[in-house]
Amino acid sequence: MSKTDPGRFFEDFRLGQVLVHATPRTVTAGDVALYTALYGPRFSLFSSDEFARACDLATAPVDPLIAFHVVFGKTVPDISLNAVANLGYAEGRFLAPVLPSDTLAATSEVIGLKENSNGKTGVVYVRTTGTNQRGDAVLSYVRWVMVRKRDPAAVVEGQAVPDLAKAVDPKDLVVPPGLDFSTYDWALAGAPHAFEDYAVGEKIDHVDGMAVEEAEHQMATRLWQNTAKVHFNQFERSKDPSGRRLVYGGVVISTAKALSFNGLQNAGLILGINGGRHVAPFFAGSTVFAWSQVLDKADLGALGALRLRLVATRDRPCTDFPDKDAEGTYDPAVILDFDYWAGVPKRG
Repeated sequence: MSKTDPGRFFEDFRLGQVLVHATPRTVTAGDVALYTALYGPRFSLFSSDEFARACDLATAPVDPLIAFHVVFGKTVPDISLNAVANLGYAEGRFLAPVLPSDTLAATSEVIGLKENSNGKTGVVYVRTTGTNQRGDAVLSYVRWVMVRKRDPAAVVEGQAVPDLAKAVDPKDLVVPPGLDFSTYDWALAGAPHAFEDYAVGEKIDHVDGMAVEEAEHQMATRLWQNTAKVHFNQFERSKDPSGRRLVYGGVVISTAKALSFNGLQNAGLILGINGGRHVAPFFAGSTVFAWSQVLDKADLGALGALRLRLVATRDRPCTDFPDKDAEGTYDPAVILDFDYWAGVPKRG
């Protein structure tokens, strides 16, 4: 038997298969600092222990997207090492805060398989759960990824596409235990905009843009121990029509989320991921811009929740909110369409 692992191909997956992913990862203050250096997020709840304590938390939790990226990275060698592209997300819930010094591990269950008509690739659907050192689930989400076949002639039995919810029901969102926004410091948070100040249908241009460079996106991807070939192997990528390495989609998500601070300063707390699509490939050297739309609102008692659609573009400012046309075709500049629930303090 070979001691090296070439990764799974589409025909290696089976419905109901449970994958225990290797290399648990302890999240440290160093991860938080490097995340800040790469993306520049400014949400106070994750930046300041004192701000978090004023909200009745023991210390500042890590940004929810750090937990997401760590858990996602664990899954890559088993699921998407031979991926063509990561396609989308659904039914994501953040179940418990992650603190510096917590250790995260991940398992995934294969919940769907669908071979593509070209016979060379197929789509794999998995539900991944991240747990901490106590075995508590900290997040769960579904993603689907297009994976190459080793043998185009291979027959894959038991194919099925899962029926996924269009959105996480607000009653299933989990508010971090003890979180209390009753004495929320709006000035230190950066803006006075409360849950009540946002209207369904409202659109917000986040104004700023941020370029992603070659070294940055590779460092960001290695930070999460994501080993997908499409991000690193230039020898292989030179055979692709683009001839370039793809930027990990999580880089685009985190960059756009950081940009959303300008207009959504009090909406840093991600509670759920309703859906997400990497609309087009993104390559280093381009600038990310972003805009958001309020899709829905829910009163969770201790705080409000905004259902937000975050749209990111490549080299195109978002003053006119580039989107889909009447036929549902995206503007050529759109690279990300990400639908999530964010916890927001109420006015009181």
